[in-house]
Amino acid sequence: MYTLLSGLLRHALKKDEYCILILGLDNAGKTTFLEQTKTKFTKNYKGMNLGKITTTVGLNIGKIDISGSRLMFWDLGGQEELQSLWDKYFAESHGIIYLVDSVDVDRIQESKQAFDNMLRSEALDTVPLLVLANKQDVLSCATVLDIKKAFHDSSTHIGNRDCMIRSVSALTGQGVNEGIEWMVKCVQRNPYRPPRQKDGA
Repeated sequence: MYTLLSGLLRHALKKDEYCILILGLDNAGKTTFLEQTKTKFTKNYKGMNLGKITTTVGLNIGKIDISGSRLMFWDLGGQEELQSLWDKYFAESHGIIYLVDSVDVDRIQESKQAFDNMLRSEALDTVPLLVLANKQDVLSCATVLDIKKAFHDSSTHIGNRDCMIRSVSALTGQGVNEGIEWMVKCVQRNPYRPPRQKDGA
């Protein structure tokens, strides 16, 4: 009887798990976005000082539980030499969050090129894309409309998948909740990338 109840309990606690890649150039604010997300969606989470986060070399991992699912985030370094490693994670991913530094306007075209290179991978077919125009708290930043115009040609690679571009400030948290909530709805309804099953603990 104990074994049966134990098995039922484990089954009840299982969560659908989705792996979300956080990509973008170095200094786009990816790690700050991840920390802000964990702070907003994880009770009593006390993370890093957002004003003192340094450039990621390699990989940061985080997780949140939301809407009955678990999102596992992989925040990958964005330096040019590290972008060649991104595709090692594509096949396992359920969604992409791509951050653009709206303040560093001189690198927006470089960011678009990295975005286009990413989209050429067949391993990402059907994966929803959330493009975030980050650092919108800075008055001199490029607007979401500016980013849309700069990335307009990329639409040919997007196809029929879910895709959204929106403003965000990873530092202040503006727009973070809305972006995450949009992403979780997209991955939950995507029939082409079933979730992984993990214990709820």
